[in-house]
Amino acid sequence: MTSLDATFAALADPTRRAILARLAAGETSVMELAKPFAMSLPAVSKHLKVLERAGLIARSREAQWRPCRIEPRALKEVDDWLEHYRRFYDASFDRLDEYLKKLQAKSSPELKEKQPKVRSAKHGRKK
Repeated sequence: MTSLDATFAALADPTRRAILARLAAGETSVMELAKPFAMSLPAVSKHLKVLERAGLIARSREAQWRPCRIEPRALKEVDDWLEHYRRFYDASFDRLDEYLKKLQAKSSPELKEKQPKVRSAKHGRKK
């Protein structure tokens, strides 16, 4: 399984996403992470192992304290993968915008009169 596959598999579970959301605020102990969940500590620990294997978190041990922290590198890989699709959709929306502008420019005066006046979000003026 590639690291991206492991990341998406780990993110597929809502409990693991909730754990990541809590860790985004900073390093936290396993006990603190387990508090809001209606499950046993071993069950939370299994979720943490999945996140750790996917490279999304790191766990350490400092005496009795077992802190967990988020590892942004794996999320960066997801963001890099999504960037291709972001560019695709941005380009698609830009082409659609240009097409709509051409249609509006070609529309007959009667249609232009029937179209509602739209306020420009940029200037608050009617177009």
